[in-house]
Amino acid sequence: MDTQDPTRPGPLDITFEAPVTRSDADSGWTYVVWPESAAVFGTRGLVKVTGTVDGAPLRTSFMALGDGRHKLPVTAATLAATGKAVGDVVEVHLTERR
Repeated sequence: MDTQDPTRPGPLDITFEAPVTRSDADSGWTYVVWPESAAVFGTRGLVKVTGTVDGAPLRTSFMALGDGRHKLPVTAATLAATGKAVGDVVEVHLTERR
Protein backbone atom coordinates (compact mmCIF):
# COMPACT_ATOMS: atom_id res chain seq x y z
CA MET A 1 0.00 0.00 0.00
CA ASP A 2 1.32 3.45 -0.87
CA THR A 3 1.05 5.73 2.13
CA GLN A 4 0.66 9.46 1.98
CA ASP A 5 1.32 12.38 4.26
CA PRO A 6 -0.73 11.64 7.42
CA THR A 7 -1.70 15.30 7.66
CA ARG A 8 -3.97 14.78 4.62
CA PRO A 9 -6.69 12.25 3.76
CA GLY A 10 -5.38 9.07 2.17
CA PRO A 11 -3.80 5.69 2.90
CA LEU A 12 -1.90 5.16 6.15
CA ASP A 13 0.21 2.40 7.65
CA ILE A 14 0.55 3.43 11.30
CA THR A 15 0.49 1.02 14.23
CA PHE A 16 0.57 1.80 17.94
CA GLU A 17 -0.33 0.09 21.20
CA ALA A 18 -2.28 1.65 24.06
CA PRO A 19 -4.33 0.58 27.06
CA VAL A 20 -8.12 0.76 26.85
CA THR A 21 -9.46 3.46 29.17
CA ARG A 22 -13.00 4.23 30.35
CA SER A 23 -14.23 7.75 30.98
CA ASP A 24 -15.11 8.56 34.60
CA ALA A 25 -18.52 9.87 33.47
CA ASP A 26 -21.64 7.76 34.02
CA SER A 27 -21.93 5.35 31.09
CA GLY A 28 -18.54 6.67 29.98
CA TRP A 29 -16.93 5.82 26.67
CA THR A 30 -14.08 3.37 26.25
CA TYR A 31 -11.16 4.64 24.24
CA VAL A 32 -7.40 4.62 23.71
CA VAL A 33 -5.13 7.66 23.80
CA TRP A 34 -2.30 8.13 21.33
CA PRO A 35 0.05 10.83 22.67
CA GLU A 36 1.72 11.39 19.26
CA SER A 37 -1.53 11.89 17.32
CA ALA A 38 -1.50 15.70 17.14
CA ALA A 39 2.10 15.76 15.92
CA VAL A 40 1.54 12.99 13.34
CA PHE A 41 -1.79 14.33 12.01
CA GLY A 42 -0.79 17.99 12.22
CA THR A 43 -3.96 19.00 14.07
CA ARG A 44 -5.55 18.97 17.49
CA GLY A 45 -8.97 18.70 15.85
CA LEU A 46 -11.16 15.78 14.77
CA VAL A 47 -9.40 13.18 12.56
CA LYS A 48 -11.50 10.53 10.78
CA VAL A 49 -9.74 7.18 10.38
CA THR A 50 -10.20 3.58 9.27
CA GLY A 51 -8.20 0.62 10.51
CA THR A 52 -8.28 -2.21 13.03
CA VAL A 53 -8.08 -2.78 16.78
CA ASP A 54 -6.44 -6.14 17.44
CA GLY A 55 -7.66 -7.17 13.97
CA ALA A 56 -11.29 -6.04 14.45
CA PRO A 57 -12.47 -3.41 11.92
CA LEU A 58 -12.49 0.22 13.05
CA ARG A 59 -14.10 3.25 11.42
CA THR A 60 -14.26 6.21 13.76
CA SER A 61 -12.60 9.52 14.59
CA PHE A 62 -9.84 10.67 16.87
CA MET A 63 -11.30 13.34 19.16
CA ALA A 64 -9.28 16.08 20.81
CA LEU A 65 -8.79 15.85 24.57
CA GLY A 66 -7.84 19.53 24.81
CA ASP A 67 -4.29 18.86 25.96
CA GLY A 68 -2.64 18.14 22.59
CA ARG A 69 -3.63 14.48 22.57
CA HIS A 70 -6.55 12.62 20.97
CA LYS A 71 -8.77 9.79 22.16
CA LEU A 72 -9.94 7.08 19.78
CA PRO A 73 -13.27 5.50 20.78
CA VAL A 74 -13.34 1.71 21.05
CA THR A 75 -16.87 0.33 21.13
CA ALA A 76 -18.14 -2.45 23.38
CA ALA A 77 -18.69 -4.54 20.25
CA THR A 78 -15.03 -4.10 19.25
CA LEU A 79 -13.87 -5.04 22.74
CA ALA A 80 -16.09 -8.13 22.66
CA ALA A 81 -14.75 -9.12 19.23
CA THR A 82 -11.16 -8.83 20.48
CA GLY A 83 -11.73 -10.34 23.91
CA LYS A 84 -10.22 -7.23 25.50
CA ALA A 85 -11.45 -5.11 28.41
CA VAL A 86 -10.68 -1.80 30.10
CA GLY A 87 -7.04 -1.82 31.19
CA ASP A 88 -5.93 -4.26 28.49
CA VAL A 89 -3.43 -3.10 25.86
CA VAL A 90 -4.65 -3.21 22.25
CA GLU A 91 -2.85 -2.81 18.94
CA VAL A 92 -4.34 -0.13 16.69
CA HIS A 93 -3.46 -0.22 12.99
CA LEU A 94 -4.56 2.84 11.03
CA THR A 95 -5.01 2.22 7.29
CA GLU A 96 -6.72 5.42 6.12
CA ARG A 97 -7.29 9.02 7.06
CA ARG A 98 -10.67 9.99 5.67
